[in-house]
Amino acid sequence: MAAPAGPELERVLREAAAALGRAGAAEGTGQGPAAALGAVLSALSAAGGPAALGERERAQFGAFLRSLARAPGAARPDGEWQRCFLEGPPGLALCILLEALGSAGPGLAPREAAAMLERFLREGRLSALLWDGCQQQAHGGCPEQQDALLNRIVCLPEHVSNKLQGENPPVFFPQNYFPLLGAAVLQVLQMISDSLRGGLDCSISFVSHVLGKVCIHGRQKEILGVLVPRLTELTKSDCIWQRICWRLVECVPERWMEAVVLGFVQRAPGSDVLSRLLGNLVVKNKKAQFVVTQKVLLLQYGHTTAVLQNLLGYLSLDSLRRALLLRVLQELLETWGSSSAVKHSPPEQQLYISKAILICLSHLKEPEIESCRQELLTSMMEGVKCHLDSSLPQLRRLGMVVAESISSKINTEGPVLKFEYEEDDETRELRSLLVQTPPLCVVPSLPGDESEKAGAALPLVPESNKKSQTAAPVMPDKESDAELDSDDDLVPYDMSEDKELKIKAPVYIRDCIEVLTGSEDVDKWEATVKALESLIRRNPAATREVSVELAKILLHLEEKTCIEGFVELRQRAQVAVLTTDPIPVSKYLTSQFYSLNYSLRQRMDILDVLVLAAQELSCPKFHGKPKHSDAQKPRIQLLPGNDSSKDWRRIVDERIKSKTRRFATRQCHVEPASSPNQFSSVAGHFFFPLLQHFDRPLTTFDLLGEDHLVLGRLVHTLAVLMYLAVNAVAVTAMGKALLEFVWTLRFHTDSYVRQGLLSCISSLLLSVPAELLLADMTEELLETQSWLGAASFADMVEKDPDGDCRRLALQNLLLMENLKKKLEAVPS
Repeated sequence: MAAPAGPELERVLREAAAALGRAGAAEGTGQGPAAALGAVLSALSAAGGPAALGERERAQFGAFLRSLARAPGAARPDGEWQRCFLEGPPGLALCILLEALGSAGPGLAPREAAAMLERFLREGRLSALLWDGCQQQAHGGCPEQQDALLNRIVCLPEHVSNKLQGENPPVFFPQNYFPLLGAAVLQVLQMISDSLRGGLDCSISFVSHVLGKVCIHGRQKEILGVLVPRLTELTKSDCIWQRICWRLVECVPERWMEAVVLGFVQRAPGSDVLSRLLGNLVVKNKKAQFVVTQKVLLLQYGHTTAVLQNLLGYLSLDSLRRALLLRVLQELLETWGSSSAVKHSPPEQQLYISKAILICLSHLKEPEIESCRQELLTSMMEGVKCHLDSSLPQLRRLGMVVAESISSKINTEGPVLKFEYEEDDETRELRSLLVQTPPLCVVPSLPGDESEKAGAALPLVPESNKKSQTAAPVMPDKESDAELDSDDDLVPYDMSEDKELKIKAPVYIRDCIEVLTGSEDVDKWEATVKALESLIRRNPAATREVSVELAKILLHLEEKTCIEGFVELRQRAQVAVLTTDPIPVSKYLTSQFYSLNYSLRQRMDILDVLVLAAQELSCPKFHGKPKHSDAQKPRIQLLPGNDSSKDWRRIVDERIKSKTRRFATRQCHVEPASSPNQFSSVAGHFFFPLLQHFDRPLTTFDLLGEDHLVLGRLVHTLAVLMYLAVNAVAVTAMGKALLEFVWTLRFHTDSYVRQGLLSCISSLLLSVPAELLLADMTEELLETQSWLGAASFADMVEKDPDGDCRRLALQNLLLMENLKKKLEAVPS
């Protein structure tokens, strides 16, 4: 096609290059630069444009453009030389302009080259460049040249910024350039669509390479933010556009496939749209299949719920992909039911996997459930056991919710599992995932966290509930008809003014013991439980006489009636007994912790009571008076029965406050009166007995075995007791014993136990004086630092699945570094 015009174009290009050379050297005779450039443009148009040029003509045109870029300003007539770059082969123009950006010769200045590049982009030459790349690839162009051109297109903002040292025009900012590139891609896809409809064959590989390289550079948001909304509209009812989209992603090289697939999954407004854009890519491409079925679901957990719904919904929308959906569900259930995965993966990943399982269940059809019912039941039983054995409440609740959901799916007519747990936004969101949202309700925009949370928080009302709600107003009419037909004329008594009889609580401690142990009067028992704490605190002497007996009764006390706050009332009474008579009661409680015939709940109650009592004993009582005491209400009412004089000071204060103008206020400073730390003298009685038998398993109690939940509570209790024992006489001995205890359990697999061990180290470093640490525990500290420095810093801080463990390990290392600096600053 270009053969007749080829020799003419070559002659014109040689003459134009010679004219530019003469104009650059000196004023000569012959053809001027303006006429030469005009002749080049005319010859290029006569040859059929840049697309009609062969390899030889392209090479000569490139040499001509380089001569034009190196020519001085006088040899470049304004308007003509710009047209040569804009109307010539776009790939050559881009490469030569980028070369001119870094040149320091007499030709194009960097600012002129940047301005020309900006005009190149704004006049739509980017789409011509992409189309030219597609044409070259279709005709078997040089792969090395294609790769170089691809690199220049994708990395154009970096090239310009490096050459101009950051002072590049705004069009080259990544947030502006890549949407422009996305618009150019859409124009090229439109050209491909038109060619296909005209019966011409086209190659889309170059555009696919551009898309893949942009996504692997981390610019999926910018380019797909332009592509996805437009392609969503074009593929609604046009099968040619659907095939173009499928080929666009299928031709992406495997090394870039993950970034492209993730970009589409994250930005598709729904699973139906994703199915139109990707087609059966996961069936045809092994890399895409690995990303969708393995990496996103099992190896990552940072994606939103909307991404999971897009991904799993996409797998469910085609018969060829549903086999992958069943395989994914099976692998998710295997991971969810693995005790090793529950122990060594963070709670965030367990929540992510639980959401994926529930979404998969929502897409299963009845025949598919019937075919894998037994596998679902087996996985449910294994998984719920692993989760209920966990020390973390969040994981236990996750296991309950997922097990309930699986049970409701496989037992649609029979009994289902039902657990008791506290509902929150997380559990409501999880249960809502079992109900599919219809595709028509999906808003065509990138789903955000706020809309996701709002949608998850909406209560789901079953149809049966709606029917019962609409039918409820009809019931009173039927009941009224039944009452009219009844012969019963009895009128009920008016009990509106009846008052509840108040049961008088015991006033002596021994009477309380008799009521709690032998009384059958439920009302009196309830009144005694409510009044016991205050009675103990008002009568410390009488309490000390029967303190151990009372502690034993409270430890075994069970709820006889449905009394509100029974557990808290019993715990507060236990704390009151322990703070009133610390030594004998603490000896009793710590001895019972390792005794037989106690439930795990009772053992954890003992630990809670020890911690609360230690906190109360260690905190000073603030009895100090404020400096402005004459304006304060007294804390003790001497005449509580006189209602008229009861609030006189408050009334006076309010009147003074309403009449007073204040230009500045300051807080009333309370001076605390000094009081001894009562826990210091008894800290050893609380602490040391808990360390004695932790490694001796009992028939029903094994701290180092399956009862790791209680072990975690024990370790946290020891950390709190160590922290509260600051400045105690026995603090050094406590610290040494605690270090030995921590060293024994330092490689425990349970994250809750590891958190407690690291808390113990923090408490020790904060409670034991630095001088005593250096004098009495040097060897133990060096061992601990080696554990924290090598194992913890490398493994815990970087690799531990639990975020709290990583944070505590880093905190301990900082505390040790501060201790080291403090000791080095002290002169020897």
